[in-house]
Amino acid sequence: MLLTIKDLSVEFSSMQQTVKALNHVSFSIDQGEIVGIVGESGSGKSVTALTILGLLDNNATIKNGEILYKGRNVLQLHKKEQQSLRGKQIGMIFQEPMTALHPTMRIGDQLAEVIHRHREIAYKEAYRQAVLSLAEVKINEPELVARKYPFELSGGMRQRVVIALAMSAPPDLLIADEPTTALDVTIQHEILKLMKELAEKRGTSIMLITHDLGVVAEVCQRVVVMYAGEVVETGTTDEVLAHPVHPYTRALIGALPDLASPDQPLHAIPGESPDLRNLPSGCVFAPRCDRALPLCREDHPVLEPVPGSRDASTGTHQVACWVR
Repeated sequence: MLLTIKDLSVEFSSMQQTVKALNHVSFSIDQGEIVGIVGESGSGKSVTALTILGLLDNNATIKNGEILYKGRNVLQLHKKEQQSLRGKQIGMIFQEPMTALHPTMRIGDQLAEVIHRHREIAYKEAYRQAVLSLAEVKINEPELVARKYPFELSGGMRQRVVIALAMSAPPDLLIADEPTTALDVTIQHEILKLMKELAEKRGTSIMLITHDLGVVAEVCQRVVVMYAGEVVETGTTDEVLAHPVHPYTRALIGALPDLASPDQPLHAIPGESPDLRNLPSGCVFAPRCDRALPLCREDHPVLEPVPGSRDASTGTHQVACWVR
């Protein structure tokens, strides 16, 4: 496996309060694989990504767990060793492209600086490679775009530039945090297709963070469903979407607009996400689950293989739920 996360727990402390952001999270990503991390806001998706990159705030504490990248536990690396991983081996696409681009630097200079640093080549050659990378992400007139500033580009073009930045090393693992947020449907499809093509061409693995199962269905081989800092279901995309087991996964699928009838309202999950400062003792989804049993409110379920699943022989389809 390229990346393996084992039993990872992360807490944030503030004003004598503790927020349990991640609780015993475990999943893996193989070489060349695209894995979708799905869940609503506050489920722990972005915190997982920041922990991998060593970018947590000072008030964060990693309580337990391992993050193995190519067999090395990145949580035990020194800061300089972590910095050598970022960009060069693990790339990152952030939610809002304008926050990832320097507003007063031309696009070509920003790309060239990253390429110059990671590939250790002369700046003139790095700039030439920067223009080629813009062409690779299918930007028309890359020489002209390289001389422009971020504010002169559309949202879709800025996102393509950010992808070019993230892939410039190129990395073995790309973490994409909501890469299609605020883009219209047509541009969203183009960006996802572009990321998939680049991953296949370079053999790059992708950890795709999203709240949209439709996006996962389009590009991912496997999916990890998170809720309130926990993994509640995981498996191949085809199996999880066709035969979801956890009530939360079913609710997410039921909320997809494409599955709704024209004359029927969209399905909504009742209640609110739990307070991460005071999580329930049993299943974290039990207060919102219409199938919850008394056992669900008392004992905490753990990930276990789904019996009778199409992926039962490999144990890849797993769920943390007492009601199956």
